[in-house]
Amino acid sequence: MKKYMVFLFCILLTGCSKFLEESPKGIVQGPAAIVDVTGLDAALTGSYKGLTRTWARGFLNSNTQGFAMGGDDLTTLFGGNKADFRQMDQFAVTSANPNIAMIWDGCYKTIQGANNVIDNAPGIPGDQAQIDQIVGEAHFLRALSYYWLVRGWGNIPLITKIEYAVTPELLNMKKSAPAEVYKVIESDLVLAEKLVGVTKRDPGRPNKGTVKALLADVYLTQGGWPIKDVSKYALAASKAKEVIDNKATYDFSLVDLAVLWSGDVSAIGTKEEVMALHANENYGGSTNSFTGAASVPLEEGGWEDFHSEINFFNNFPAGKRKDITFHTIFRKQDGTLVPWQNSASKHPYYGKFRIKDNDHWYSSMPVHLIRYAHVLLIYAEAQARATGSPDATAYAALNEVRGRAGLGEAPENLSGPAFADAVVAERAWEFAGEGTTRWFDLVRLEQVEAANANKNEADLKPIGTITKANYWFPVPLGDASINPNL
Repeated sequence: MKKYMVFLFCILLTGCSKFLEESPKGIVQGPAAIVDVTGLDAALTGSYKGLTRTWARGFLNSNTQGFAMGGDDLTTLFGGNKADFRQMDQFAVTSANPNIAMIWDGCYKTIQGANNVIDNAPGIPGDQAQIDQIVGEAHFLRALSYYWLVRGWGNIPLITKIEYAVTPELLNMKKSAPAEVYKVIESDLVLAEKLVGVTKRDPGRPNKGTVKALLADVYLTQGGWPIKDVSKYALAASKAKEVIDNKATYDFSLVDLAVLWSGDVSAIGTKEEVMALHANENYGGSTNSFTGAASVPLEEGGWEDFHSEINFFNNFPAGKRKDITFHTIFRKQDGTLVPWQNSASKHPYYGKFRIKDNDHWYSSMPVHLIRYAHVLLIYAEAQARATGSPDATAYAALNEVRGRAGLGEAPENLSGPAFADAVVAERAWEFAGEGTTRWFDLVRLEQVEAANANKNEADLKPIGTITKANYWFPVPLGDASINPNL
């Protein structure tokens, strides 16, 4: 029978280190496995699960924060069962760390599903507009997954086909350089932009504005390390501006922070969601497990996976956004109130990830990968870097985010570099603790070392000297042990 490599070196789907030699019953992959639009759409729906399997892979638990803990907005406990998080925070990550494996596995699982859809779509009979939408979403998902992988690991296996024969070449597959990976990401997004409609089919899926927003972020990132192609800044500004100018068409806007971080149903499916992964608390395999106990202190019965670094909290601009972002007074079961300074961890926690009634560890809250605030700040920074001087539209974009936060307008007449620095700082405050932004900003701007210098004495310190080698993670042990080239 034909041999199928069910996934990248098999292990991510089966949890083993061997290959299956069988007909793929129950798995929609390979030639003739999908015969109609219904099957193609079902395969696409399955592709999303790579990013949304709570305890297996993806972004629905606090490994998302663990992945980004090298930034200056997140830290964890000095002791207890948080060794995996401490590795990330102290730049001592091993290939056995589950925080990196969850993201790696989830992204490659989604890539597998997206490849399956893309490879099977040609020749499928049915409504071409529906097929285009399905294929467009698949290209978007593949690009999104590779974007997380290339930023996390740099040189990675680049797989764009679903079916493989088990060969020595496959078992010794080499990594592709970031520039090559970014070419695939851009190509996928350019195609997805043409195919995906202006309206989301469901919450948690992309529309045309979503694709444009991700492409803008991809361009912005390539302006910095390691690609350092400054011509990408103009492209980032242009693409983000297309989203801003058509926000009504795409149904995007900022929403009140009190709604966005309410921890109840009002926070699900808001117009701020450019791309969000949706969870379901009634299904244990897809419940959000970091909006809840993961960022709740011991005094309130929480897991204490992550909280804020002290200097980051102290430097955070006072006002409405700070009050909503953080949780600083803890209520014990007997009603006693404990300020964070006197708590067991002696750290402030993130209020934005609390469930409204704080009565369970799981929720149906969405995980925001791209918010409309991202689009505004991508445009503001990219425009200033591309032209050397911020114009009125860049100021307007920055001030829209600052205004919602309860802050005054940005200082006028800033130079291009000073304005860009102000936007990067605004991104730090706006997306604090979310795991989607701050760490990646520090990497692309080569500021990881500076951000981890002079930490508060109560925070974990890096082990050894931070170098560029620490900007990327080691390949997870399962795949690295199978292929020596990884």
